[in-house]
Amino acid sequence: MQYARLGKTGLTVSRICLGCMTYGIPFRGAHPWTLDEAASRPLIRQAVELGINFYDTANAYSDGTSEEIVGRALRDFAKRDEIVVATKVHYASRQAPNVGGLSRKAILHEIDASLSRLGLDYVDLYQIHRWDPATPIEETMEALHDVVKAGKARYIGASSMFAWQFAKAQFVAQMEGWTRFASMQPEINLLYREEEREMLPLCRDGGIGVLPWSPLARGRLARPWGEQTARMTSDRFGASLFAQTQEADRRVAEALAEVAARRAAPRAQVALAWLLQMPGVTAPIIGASKPGHLHDAVASLDLTLTDEEISILEGSYVPHAVVGFE
Repeated sequence: MQYARLGKTGLTVSRICLGCMTYGIPFRGAHPWTLDEAASRPLIRQAVELGINFYDTANAYSDGTSEEIVGRALRDFAKRDEIVVATKVHYASRQAPNVGGLSRKAILHEIDASLSRLGLDYVDLYQIHRWDPATPIEETMEALHDVVKAGKARYIGASSMFAWQFAKAQFVAQMEGWTRFASMQPEINLLYREEEREMLPLCRDGGIGVLPWSPLARGRLARPWGEQTARMTSDRFGASLFAQTQEADRRVAEALAEVAARRAAPRAQVALAWLLQMPGVTAPIIGASKPGHLHDAVASLDLTLTDEEISILEGSYVPHAVVGFE
């Protein structure tokens, strides 16, 4: 395993982060592809044994059961001072006043609820899952600062939003002397590269750790183009990310297959290797529902692509509409 600092912090994270949306009890028909606790635990244990020390979940994943499953597994398989546990806040668990969003009330309630489900005294990284247009950013940043000062989170981070929003949040925190974001979770993969325009340069300039989500485009980059899985047929959010660019995406997938064939390597390894070589990227967040997924992710760290191979992979890309900020 390779390790890196998270942005300008002193926090050491594995260069592969295990995304834990895969683990949880399906609820209300959402995420029927998630794995229950019995199926999840061997994969989390395997990740620990492979040297992955970075685990990302969210209060909204499977109605909080992801946090419960991940917390129990990590308590059993890992040493708390060696691992980095990240969770997120924003999405509402039900339709009711003051439930969800990034108000002070919501944040202070949700951090306690997440810690209870995880069975932890603190999380290492507490992230806002999306931007909340209904709450002043000053209120959000002060509440997050208070979470840190209360010892309930060591660092804070953000996820998909416009670069101007992220810059505004950092500016507000700096002006008030509050805790600033240490990391950003944007969507980046060979099929969606729009964050290379503004967000990635902003993060490199500010020393912000970058944790790409969906690095394999919801599995589309891990298998022959058009091949369906149970998740792909039921993942409505994932389908919305790639609904308008099928032909362009197919050409990118074919280029990936070409490079993977040359290297005699799985497509997933090549796609992750491309991302890991991108300047400023700290750790892609990978999902794993089978042992081979973890082996491919770790093997990608040792695969160095040539400039020619990178040109082939990137050559067919066309601009996409900005998606995933909802």
